[in-house]
Amino acid sequence: MSEKVALFVDGLNLHYTAKALDFSIDFRRLLAEFGARGVLVRAYYYTIIAEEFETTRPLIDWLEYNGFTVRTTSVKEFDDVQGRRKYKRNIGVELAVNALEIAKYVDHIVLFSGDGDFRRLVEAIQRIGPRVTLVSSMRTKPPMVADELRRQADTFIELHELKAAIGRTKEERRNQRDEFS
Repeated sequence: MSEKVALFVDGLNLHYTAKALDFSIDFRRLLAEFGARGVLVRAYYYTIIAEEFETTRPLIDWLEYNGFTVRTTSVKEFDDVQGRRKYKRNIGVELAVNALEIAKYVDHIVLFSGDGDFRRLVEAIQRIGPRVTLVSSMRTKPPMVADELRRQADTFIELHELKAAIGRTKEERRNQRDEFS
């Protein structure tokens, strides 16, 4: 019997980590790679929507039609105490709620993020029962993964080690615009 797996992708975090490692993600290959490791129950992708990030719309549409449950949140604008315009771009609460909801139905959760705020989430998931694998990078300067999060996870996968399995070649990156248009 194969283990049941759920993927949780912090979209911006994964994008910037892969970019720092000089490659981009092929999400079709990502699904295939982790689907081969067990029964893929759900693949969630979390990102923000803002006018300055409108270029992500084709990717979001593609993900929704190709096996991902996409969760978006709007950027919240506010003025700080000095009157400077700030933007809050947080998808963490929704990711945490969804992960805790599905935890009792899966054996393994794979989290694509390096955000240290997720350490307590990983700990809570582990108490429910599933193993947690974290995918991020220690190879970037500075590392894209918080040390406390990496230590809490049951397994850590260096994103660079997945490059051959889930990365896009330069030729595929050039053609990517055609696929998402």
